[in-house]
Amino acid sequence: MSGSILILAGRRPGAVDPLAAAHGVADKCLVPVAGRPMIAHVLESAADGEAERVFVSTHRVDLLADLADPAIELLGSRLTIVPAADNLADSVLAVADAAEFPLLVTTADNCLLTPATIAEIEAEAVRLGAEAGVALARREDVLEVHPEGQRRFYEFSDVAVSNCNAYWIGHRGALRAAEAFRGGGQFVKKPFRVMQAFGLINLLRFRFGLGPIHHIFRRISRHLKVDIAPLLVSNGATAIDVDNDRSLRVTEALMTRPDLVNPRPSFRGIPGEPGAADARQLAVTR
Repeated sequence: MSGSILILAGRRPGAVDPLAAAHGVADKCLVPVAGRPMIAHVLESAADGEAERVFVSTHRVDLLADLADPAIELLGSRLTIVPAADNLADSVLAVADAAEFPLLVTTADNCLLTPATIAEIEAEAVRLGAEAGVALARREDVLEVHPEGQRRFYEFSDVAVSNCNAYWIGHRGALRAAEAFRGGGQFVKKPFRVMQAFGLINLLRFRFGLGPIHHIFRRISRHLKVDIAPLLVSNGATAIDVDNDRSLRVTEALMTRPDLVNPRPSFRGIPGEPGAADARQLAVTR
C-alpha cells in the first residue's frame, strides 16, 4: 500500500486491559502472541508493504524501548511514535498533518493482517472509487478459517460480515469519516455516541441490516458527506483480532497456516439492489 499506515495502540483512560494484566505487561499491545509482542506482527506487515510512513499512536512515549523486535529495524526512519488521544477519531486526526495519503488505520491487536490484505484493501477502495472505506470479511470466510474465530457478525439482506479493524482514508478531506468512530473502533458498538455521525435512521439500518450493504453505506455516505464504502477482503482471518485468551489461542494456531498468507484465488460478487439504477457492484478478487 502507498501512503501511510496508522496503528492504534492506545488504551482507555483509567482502564486496565484484562489481557495485559493476565500477561503482566503494561499495555495490551505488548501481550506476547507466538513469542512476540502483538504489535510486532502488525509492524512487520506494515514494514513489508510500500507505505511511506508508519505511525504508532500510543500513550507510552517510550514504547519502542519495550519492543526489542526486528520489525523496528525493518521500518527504520519510516516509523514514528505519536501521542494517542482518548478516542479513535482524535487519534486519527492527530496524524493528519504528518501523514501521506491514502491512510490505512488499524489496531495493534490485528495480528493476522497481512501485507497482501493491506494491498487488497487499497485496491478495492480504488476499484470502487471510494473516498474512505471499512474493511470487512464475509461470515463464511471467517468461519472457514476457524469456527471460533469470530462470534459477532453484522447481517445485511445480502451478506453477513465482520469488522476487520482496518479503515482506509483516501485523502485529507475524507477524514470527516473518522467522526463515525469517535465512540470506539467497532461500528455501532456504542450506538448513542455515533448516532450523530450516522444519523438515527442510518444507524438503525446498519445495526439491524435493513437493506443491502451497498445501499446502507451509500446512505451513510450522504450523511457524512464522504463516499465511504464496504471493502470486502478475501482473507477471513483478518476479522480475528486478539481480545482475550480464546482469540489469542486461535490467532496463534492460525499463524502456523501458510494458506492464510496467500488465499486461493476466486471471484465472487454481491448483486446490486433490485431497481436501484446506481447500485454499486461489490466484488472480491482473491
